[in-house]
Formats: sequence, structure tokens, C-alpha cells
Amino acid sequence: MIAHAAASGACHDTDHHENHERTIDKEMHMIRATRKAASPLRLAAAMAAATLLLAACNGNGDDADVEVDDDTDVEDTDDADDVDDDEAAAEGDRPDFLTLATGSTGGTYFPLGGAMAGVWNDNIEDLRVSTQSSGASVDNLQLLDAGEVELIMAVNGVAADAMAGEGDDFPDPLDFAFLGNIYGEVMQIVAHGDSGIESISDMEGATVAIGPPGSGTEVVARQMLEAAGIDPDNDIDARQESFGDAADGLRDAQIDAVFAILALPAGSIEDVATGTDLTFVSVEDDIAGNILDDDPTMSELSVDADTYPGQDEEVTWLTNWATLYAPSDLHEEVVYDLVRVLYEENQAIADAHAVGSQIQLDTALDGRADIPVHPGAERYYDEAGAE
Repeated sequence: MIAHAAASGACHDTDHHENHERTIDKEMHMIRATRKAASPLRLAAAMAAATLLLAACNGNGDDADVEVDDDTDVEDTDDADDVDDDEAAAEGDRPDFLTLATGSTGGTYFPLGGAMAGVWNDNIEDLRVSTQSSGASVDNLQLLDAGEVELIMAVNGVAADAMAGEGDDFPDPLDFAFLGNIYGEVMQIVAHGDSGIESISDMEGATVAIGPPGSGTEVVARQMLEAAGIDPDNDIDARQESFGDAADGLRDAQIDAVFAILALPAGSIEDVATGTDLTFVSVEDDIAGNILDDDPTMSELSVDADTYPGQDEEVTWLTNWATLYAPSDLHEEVVYDLVRVLYEENQAIADAHAVGSQIQLDTALDGRADIPVHPGAERYYDEAGAE
């Protein structure tokens, strides 16, 4: 009766099919663990509960057939209860479900994170990774620290601030670990052609999108504006929208300029540039120098003309890394598998999202600063000869 009620409740809403699958995965994981570590009575109960759950879900219109192995041999002896406690604990420590915090739906993190999760799910046994949208770097680091997610994408410079407990967003140092770089993060600065903005110093009094709240874009945009003598809170009309909404505002001339840390080239900027006259704003030498002196995780990048439609000249921007982080105590074997698949199956990620082609082992450890490498990741890098 109890098992049936739980099954019915889990499958009540047919609009949540993916949640059903996750629940089923967990039940099947319970069966596998029980086969190794439980008495015959517990085994029968676990298999019955999972079978009822599957039957209830299929009753909601899912025609997939799922079979439970009826040939499982169970010895009816007291030895079945004498499980090695250490082995059981070790098995229990390994999670079978993780959540990856990404970014806003108009940026690169969200779709790329979905592509990464799909490849992990296809290549790591007994593990499912889901994604959630967020405010990106700062928000993600805070979510990780609060224990609300297990994996995050964040700009490496912002992560270094979080590790050191620097800045308004991180009054105290956070504890987390480095897994590996994903792609180069470029701070791209674009203005509407009719705005008259040709430099950061020209933005005083303008309507400027500085990035979603809690994003790495916001952090760096504020640094650049302040270096130009502009107070982001008082000297501009600061907008903090998703990258997609900011791009729409730029297209409609409701926003004069946009800061956006995105992969290069960024699809949202390409879309706007196709039908709108844009100015691609270089970072002035003095501003770049001040920021690079303060932040060794950043570097200067020359972006070739014609990278975007209507970009007639080379532009100078600054770049960081989009990096994967996790709790320091996340299961070592799980981290090893995540990092191994990330770099060895990067082509599969690239097939789903073009930026996946930038996931390369030879840049996996660049710009790490003082953030410790997770032991599971370190083991993979040692085996792969990465430095």
C-alpha cells in the first residue's frame, strides 16, 4: 500500500516526465545496491517498490517497457546481512544525481551546459546531471557554497575572488575546487551605431547593460567603468538583464551599449549585428593596463575584423576562462569521470554546441590562480600528462 501510494504520487503529473526518469534511475540504483548489500526480505521489498513505480509511470501514457531481472540469485542465508560496512558506506557516498548551475538563457553557459550534461549522461554509468539557469558566476559560486548545486560554471577571475574572500560579493573566503577550463571568456563591448559611443569613457549618461545580477560580466563591467572614471550606480542608466534581453534592447535602440562575457563569436551578438549597425568598442590601453595589473587571470585579446557582421576593424578586448568548479568533497571517482569525459568526449559536446570545440586538454589548467585542483581531476590530469 505504501509503495503504491509513493509510486502514484511520483507519477501524478505527466508534464514532469524527466523527474519520473530520475526517480526511476534512483530506484534502479537502489536495487543494484540492495543486491550486493541487503537481506532477501529487503531485496524483495525494494524490487517490488521499483516495479510498482515503473508500472504507475507507464500507466500515464509512457509505453516504454522496463524489466526487472527475475533471475537474480539471492542466497537465503544469514550471510546476506553481513555486509561490509565500509563498502556500503563507500557506495553510498557516490552520488547518482548532480545539478550543474549555468547562466542566463541568452548566454553561452546555459546551452553549453546542457550539451555537457547530455554527454556526461551518455558516457558515465549510474550518473545523471541536470542543468539549471542562473545569474552565472557570482550567483553560481554562492549556490555552490550553499550546497544547492554540485557543479557550476564560473569565470575564473570571479572564482579567484571568491576563494580569497575579496569584493562585496564574497565577504568571506569560499571553499571549492577547480575541475577544469571549458572555453575562453571574452568581455565583449558593443554599442548601437547611433549612440555615439566609441569608447568606454563615452558611456557616461548612456543606457548600458552591465550583465545579469551576480554575473562575472557585472563584476568586470563595473571594474572597467570605474577605471574610466564612471560610477556604474550614478553616472549611467545601468540595466541588468539577461544577455538575450540586452541584445534585443540593443537591436531596438532601447539600450546604447552592452557588456557581455561570452564565447567568441557570440550568437546573440551575431544576430543583432546581422541587421543593426553596431560599434565594436575596444578597451582603452589605460583601462586594460589597470585591470590586467590587478587580475592575473585575465589577458588581452585582439579580435580580427569580420569576426562579426559589420565589424570592419580589429578590436581589443579582455579574456578570462569559463571554468568548471565543484565542492572540495565531491566524490573523487565521480569527479574523475566528469573530467575524463569532458576532455575525451569534447567532440560530442562540440556536435551539440559549437563552443564545445574550445574544450581542450592543453588549456585545461590555464589561469587557475590559487584555487586547488580537485583530487579526482588531478588524478585524470596526471594520467593524461596535462600541465
